[in-house]
Amino acid sequence: MGSGCLKVTKYFLFLLNLLFLILGAVILGFGVWILADKTSFIAVLQMSSPSLKTGAYILIGVGALTMLMGFLGCLGAVNEIRCLLGLYFTCLMIILITQVAAGLVIYFQKKMLKEELSRIVERLIKDYDPMDDEQRNLQDAWDYVQRQIACCGWTGAKDWESNKILANQSMSKYPCSCSNSSKDAQAESGFCDLTDPVNGTAANWPVHEQGCMDGVEMWLKDNLGVILGVCTGVAVIELLGMILSISLCKNIHSEDYTKVPKS
Repeated sequence: MGSGCLKVTKYFLFLLNLLFLILGAVILGFGVWILADKTSFIAVLQMSSPSLKTGAYILIGVGALTMLMGFLGCLGAVNEIRCLLGLYFTCLMIILITQVAAGLVIYFQKKMLKEELSRIVERLIKDYDPMDDEQRNLQDAWDYVQRQIACCGWTGAKDWESNKILANQSMSKYPCSCSNSSKDAQAESGFCDLTDPVNGTAANWPVHEQGCMDGVEMWLKDNLGVILGVCTGVAVIELLGMILSISLCKNIHSEDYTKVPKS
């Protein structure tokens, strides 16, 4: 009975760590996606805020470490190596504590993160210049957001009144990516001319009335759900891995000392 339980625990731990290794690859891939993505709101954040880049590197590091732990768990379980199982248990415990601490920090800093996001977008709109090649990727990402979400500005189209170029041109132009008209479909970025440029204001622009804040928050919440789901799945597997590894380690230890060689 003890030998059967040991085998079941060993192979179940192996399969669990195989899944653990795959989930680690998912976390690593998500971190790489944050750094590589240039066509969504992630690009606006990661090019404007160094904290998101840091978070992406942390995800890559956690993903790589998770994959390594999965490999060690598989190796230790199949070969019944107590030192690898002990190292595996210790590393899993450290990773789990780190994940919980990071989650608590993010949860209690939600207000600060929202304020930082608002400052990033407001600065982007104010300094938006279609002729500025250095900020081209960042501005194209914001145009993409406005087109996809069908919104204009952060809280509304009036946010664009702070733009230096539009103010110098007496608001006779408006951002093409904000347009609610199909005639501007080909002009996906930059500024479009008003049909009646006299006394131009944001209220007279043919643009979407909704600001992007609500749409972006919903987008972030949807993606946050995916992230939290992955992290929760990883945490559950980590707990199971810790329980099974310590159990297997004890069984191996006890069998080693109870086996008495025959004379």
